[in-house]
Amino acid sequence: VKNAAVFQQIQKEYGSFSAYLWGFSEGRVMYRTQKELPTHTALSDEISADLYKRGMRFVGSVIIYSYLQAVGIVNDHE
Repeated sequence: VKNAAVFQQIQKEYGSFSAYLWGFSEGRVMYRTQKELPTHTALSDEISADLYKRGMRFVGSVIIYSYLQAVGIVNDHE
């Protein structure tokens, strides 16, 4: 319930959760090669920390990195 409330607050503040996320990468897709497949990055660390600071829980950097892959902000597929 708390995460949903934070999500809605982010939507109000940024217009959408998508705009919030893409703002961290300045609208650019982050490409990775097969040689460098981390479980988290500085980007996921930053977003994770910001979401946690806003009150969300269960938003660790590894989870956020996987989410960034799922929504297309991080592309590490050949």
